[in-house]
Amino acid sequence: MAPRRWSWYRWSATYSAAPRITDLKGEGEMFGEAPVELLFVDHIEHGPLPFSRLVSLKWLPVMATSHYELEKTPLTAKWFAAAKDKSPLTGVVNIGYDKSTNGNLQLLPLDVALDDKSQLKFSGLNVDVDASAQAKKVKANGYMDSLTLTTVAEDLTPVKVELGGLTFASNLTKGSYGYYVGENTVELTDNKTTFGAGQSVLGLKKFEMKNQTEESGTSASGRADYKVGEVSLNGKTIGSAQMAMSLKNLDIPATMSLMQVYQTKLQPYEKAAAEAAAAGLPAPELVLTPAEEAQVKTGLEKLLAAGPQVALENLSLKTANGESKANLVLDLTKPKSMDLPPDQLTQQLIALLDLNVQVSKPMLVDLFSVQSQIDGQTDAKLIADQATATADMFGSMAVGSEFAKLDGNNVVTKLHYANNLVEFNGQKMTVEEFVGFIMSKISAPAPVE
Repeated sequence: MAPRRWSWYRWSATYSAAPRITDLKGEGEMFGEAPVELLFVDHIEHGPLPFSRLVSLKWLPVMATSHYELEKTPLTAKWFAAAKDKSPLTGVVNIGYDKSTNGNLQLLPLDVALDDKSQLKFSGLNVDVDASAQAKKVKANGYMDSLTLTTVAEDLTPVKVELGGLTFASNLTKGSYGYYVGENTVELTDNKTTFGAGQSVLGLKKFEMKNQTEESGTSASGRADYKVGEVSLNGKTIGSAQMAMSLKNLDIPATMSLMQVYQTKLQPYEKAAAEAAAAGLPAPELVLTPAEEAQVKTGLEKLLAAGPQVALENLSLKTANGESKANLVLDLTKPKSMDLPPDQLTQQLIALLDLNVQVSKPMLVDLFSVQSQIDGQTDAKLIADQATATADMFGSMAVGSEFAKLDGNNVVTKLHYANNLVEFNGQKMTVEEFVGFIMSKISAPAPVE
């Protein structure tokens, strides 16, 4: 939830004496060693009624209208060639007298060889953006008809990714701490990925992603929902899937304080450790100053004192004959001391843990049947018998190990922890007893009924 540190990714824009050329530069880690520099031709019409708006019947007065397009340079020459020597990026920005802006950005269709093994075909993209003064409120929406990427995997087998009917929309407001909160939505009508030696085709239809973030005082919360209307493999429908996650009671100042240490210390350390590992050298030592250690400790205590909650509200897969689903809620709290032994610290950190898992045996039969058909089996009765036997064996093993119970055609597991007491599938026990139970089951083979 902390704002992005733009010191890593520095952009600058300068204008010539005749305000026609905009020089946009990007420098930092994300651009590699050489800075990225893009030139734009910028045609400005002054208000209150620019001619281009008059002829398009847009008569609301504006301070100025800017028509811009990407200029051809050695860096963008291949991009221009892919767009048939037209500027691949163009746009319009209208500046209001209240310093608000609205405009449109367009990426032209492309058909280009990325290298000797990869080809990209892109239908183009259209984006509309509205922003209030100083970009305190931003709205955007866009649409892409199709994108196809053909390439090869590491094992040199062909890979093809096809996206169709992509739309996205954002409605954001800058919060008190400098980052944007609000809603983002992405929808994809169709997605196909062809991969592997047998060129299997994984299909997703009616994909939808929605996320929402909110700020209330010093606390932030967020939620993300994912839905897939249809999952298929090699043209055979498997089912539909959903996932919903949420985060609540996140202390913003504490999170920003911890992010500062992460960005200044942990990120450089992770990079140095990766470079050392690649060179076959031992990892460097992570050293925090006393002030940084105190900052981390204070930040963690403040973060936990707010009672953050992380939840997997729904994870489900539904087929023709059954549905399997799971949910998890984890409430954290501030322990009496951060210096406790790990086992005691863990018990005091967790205020609540609630886990529910339901696996549908008929759903498993559907999945195993699809897999058998993909493997080339054609005998319908044999496929059904083998799938049913495999699902029954899974249920027997889960119940026999005492990790689950049978509820009709569902194999279920329920775990609840609070106040140092565990309730597992209806059986109450202490934390120590629960750990002993789990260890005894892990160390011994599960019986099969």
